[in-house]
Amino acid sequence: MSPDQAVIDIRGVHKWYGSHHVLKQCSTHVNKGEIVVVCGPSGSGKSTLIKTVNALEPFQKGDIVVDGTSLGAKSTNLSRLRSRVGMVFQHFELFAHLDLMRNLTLAQRIVLGRDEDRARTKARELLDRVGLSAHAHKYPSQLSGGQQQRVAIARALSMDPLAMLFDEPTSALDPEMVNEVLDVMIELAREGMTMMVVTHEMGFAKRVAHRVVFMEDGEIIEDSPTDVFFQNAASAAAKRFLSKILHH
Repeated sequence: MSPDQAVIDIRGVHKWYGSHHVLKQCSTHVNKGEIVVVCGPSGSGKSTLIKTVNALEPFQKGDIVVDGTSLGAKSTNLSRLRSRVGMVFQHFELFAHLDLMRNLTLAQRIVLGRDEDRARTKARELLDRVGLSAHAHKYPSQLSGGQQQRVAIARALSMDPLAMLFDEPTSALDPEMVNEVLDVMIELAREGMTMMVVTHEMGFAKRVAHRVVFMEDGEIIEDSPTDVFFQNAASAAAKRFLSKILHH
């Protein structure tokens, strides 16, 4: 549980929306090669917490350090930091007016400064990796939801991130499409990608997570090794959550 080698180190983070205290003294970390699943009931602060990690949501107190860089420091280039932390959202966020190849090459060229040939080679490799190489010249609207989410994962990977963040990546998908996205995530986990995943997919958590962070009402209630969380959750809140989600 030591954060000494943490890629992501969340230290006593608080966040308010006006008078609403949405994150309360949140502290956890993700070490290199570790997969941490964040779960909890709706409205518990999970998505807000993960969005603070790459500064999509500002926080008012505490600090987050990513690969040695403090998000709270005024000198930090947040755009550069975001380019090193891949983010996959619930709703794909692909560029609808660009085909898949352009979706995957645009940020490589603009942010990383790669030439067109290198960016396209990387894009083709990643589309093949997620099983969509035959669709390179299609537009997002021509794909299923599961396919679009796999493209979103490939696009995040095209930036060679040091860690990947997933914010409920399967919750907008039809049930039959969930596994095709989870399979890509499981493969990433096997390859040693550092990952922080907000999800209700407890089967995925059991299979690949090293630790589970459970949140309720803006607080981290439990932060446990996966087998401990599922076999012997310490809090009544976590036990209630598991009894509901594992029996439906």
